[in-house]
Amino acid sequence: MLPGILGMKIGMTHVYDGEGRMVPVTVVQAGPVYVTQVKTAATDGYDAVQVGYGDAREKNLTWPKFGHLKKAGLQKNLKVLREFRVVDASVFEPGQEISLEIFAEGEAVTVTGISKGKGFAGVVKRYGFKGQHMTHGFMTHRRPLSSGATGPQRVFKGVRKPGRMGGDTVTQKGLKIVKIDNERNLLLIDGSVPGAVGGQVTINKIVRAVRK
Repeated sequence: MLPGILGMKIGMTHVYDGEGRMVPVTVVQAGPVYVTQVKTAATDGYDAVQVGYGDAREKNLTWPKFGHLKKAGLQKNLKVLREFRVVDASVFEPGQEISLEIFAEGEAVTVTGISKGKGFAGVVKRYGFKGQHMTHGFMTHRRPLSSGATGPQRVFKGVRKPGRMGGDTVTQKGLKIVKIDNERNLLLIDGSVPGAVGGQVTINKIVRAVRK
């Protein structure tokens, strides 16, 4: 069984549970995905399955990617290719279609996506710096001020400074599937997930370690 699936964030809404409580959910159009490559320990050193998702325009498809999909026996132009580690890859076949049947309602998942880009931001917005007073003669209201000691003659890595905010890969944990719509390939996940509407997301099952 595939440990995850690819999808696209549609937006947010709410549903009511069995006790009449309103639950905010994020709607994700997940799958179907198609197996484009099977990697085994004998040939590649590890077991994994590469899957593709989304429709791509033919003019945006590179020749190497076109040949890769043709080798897998697919007649679709897939936009995104991702790889999932599996225990035994021999149970998968190139061209195989995988849908939401791998998930169950109430199952715990994690969702990975690209966070919204906020552009160039200062330290108050980016890191929550308090800033200086706005009165009493202060002239440095929202500046980061000192960059550190002058002895090293450089700024150390990791110093919190103004810069690009957002646009990072973020994994949201502690989520669960509230409802599955197999006919429309929709997952309703409680709470919010990273990224903007229309962004690519990866939904992964939570694998819990077994104590020996």
